[in-house]
Amino acid sequence: MEHIDIISEKTGFFVSRKPFSLELGDELPETTIAYRTWGSLNRERNNVVLVCHALTGSADADVWWDGMFGEAMGFDDTKDFIICSNVLGSCYGTTGPLSLNPLTGKRYGPDFPAVTIRDMVRLQRLLLEQLGVEQVKLVVGASLGGMQVLEWGCMFPDKVRALMPMGISGRHSAWCIAQSEAQRQAIIADRDWKEGWYEPQAQPARGLAAARMMAMCSYRSFDNFQERFGRDKRDDATFQAESYLRYQGEKLVNRFDANTDITVTRAMDSHDLSRGRGEYNRVLESITMPVKVLSITSDILYPKEEQEELAHHIPDSRIEYLHESYGHDAFLIEVDKVSRLVKEFRDEVTAKDSSAA
Repeated sequence: MEHIDIISEKTGFFVSRKPFSLELGDELPETTIAYRTWGSLNRERNNVVLVCHALTGSADADVWWDGMFGEAMGFDDTKDFIICSNVLGSCYGTTGPLSLNPLTGKRYGPDFPAVTIRDMVRLQRLLLEQLGVEQVKLVVGASLGGMQVLEWGCMFPDKVRALMPMGISGRHSAWCIAQSEAQRQAIIADRDWKEGWYEPQAQPARGLAAARMMAMCSYRSFDNFQERFGRDKRDDATFQAESYLRYQGEKLVNRFDANTDITVTRAMDSHDLSRGRGEYNRVLESITMPVKVLSITSDILYPKEEQEELAHHIPDSRIEYLHESYGHDAFLIEVDKVSRLVKEFRDEVTAKDSSAA
């Protein structure tokens, strides 16, 4: 199955024929950006909300963040022009390892060049220019999405009026880098791995499934696994926890790509707001727009201390907590609470804009 077949029929595509220079020195001869929009741009062109997705997400934010969209919800298309684009290096329509290299006529596969979070944000900026957007009211995202949110604040401070990063830090920790590398090595160690493969059906499915199983252990928490599975068994030979992880691994293999996983996790490892900008705390102090940080107290991947560090050093910031046992994935599970927090902050930004007009 071609992974790009999963893309929604509502997805739009912007193709740039101009070479796109990457932060680490390579260049893509052309780029395609897959995106979705909801609502309409108002006359003042000041009602744009940009949604940034996590590792295996897509432009279809109304699918993977179901419950966030609707009137009086976090993303209200009766008031705002909401945009979500698939990140550079992914496999849901934006240029990535599954794309054809126009110079060779073959898929990039493992030869796709290394990208960074800043490359992803610059490509998003290119899309927004194409859509006629010069100002973004609010940028929202969790995990990999939160990295993009913070980079928007550092890269284009004159284009963004407010930020809401969730479950993320200002730089990827050694703990997170180690988690990502273990998952990548599971893919590479699969005996079906063949250097130079690029067709989806030839990918190391067992390695990718194992990588996902490892990741799911860090996306949830000890308490969540205990409450949900305990020592219950599905059958005489299989614990419920085992069955759950196997299901999650198989599910990802059917919708994702191993080279994409490697590309995007390496981009996440590059995340460091201070890279090339100076001392870390000083960089955080230079973020001047209002910031609302969402922290998940049971998150073992990005612990609350990392979000508290952001809130402590970013001048116009505050922190909200999700006191849930779900772990990192709570932002996808406790949608009603997350939607309310986004709506409250969005309304504050809107009111501030109105009073300044």
